[in-house]
Amino acid sequence: MSEQEQVLQAARDLVTAFASNDREAYFGAFTADATFVFYTLAQPLLSRDAYREVWDGWRREDGFEVIECTSSNAVVSLQGDVAIFMHDVATQLRLQGEMCFSQERETIVFRQQQEGRWLACHEHLSAAPSTLPSP
Repeated sequence: MSEQEQVLQAARDLVTAFASNDREAYFGAFTADATFVFYTLAQPLLSRDAYREVWDGWRREDGFEVIECTSSNAVVSLQGDVAIFMHDVATQLRLQGEMCFSQERETIVFRQQQEGRWLACHEHLSAAPSTLPSP
């Protein structure tokens, strides 16, 4: 399997774990020092543990549950032992008993580990524009 295919598989595994609410597999797809920028939060999260605390709070306080998550338009840019993965992501969630749908763009930076496995070390999530500006 080529490195590009390995990164695509790592991204698929991450999205699948998120979509199935598999907390251990999802957070296992990130390095301990991973950072996160979500447009829904006021501040970046500076570690996997910080994000896990937020995730657990969402589940405990808001009944956070992923119903469906679909990735499309994936692009990978290999840069040595770093890969930049970009995609569009459509997510359906349950929050506080209500269904929520979001259409977003996401960049995930993967870093190849010594054993060859690709783990995410940065995630940046942005709301997708409802309409693009005209040229």
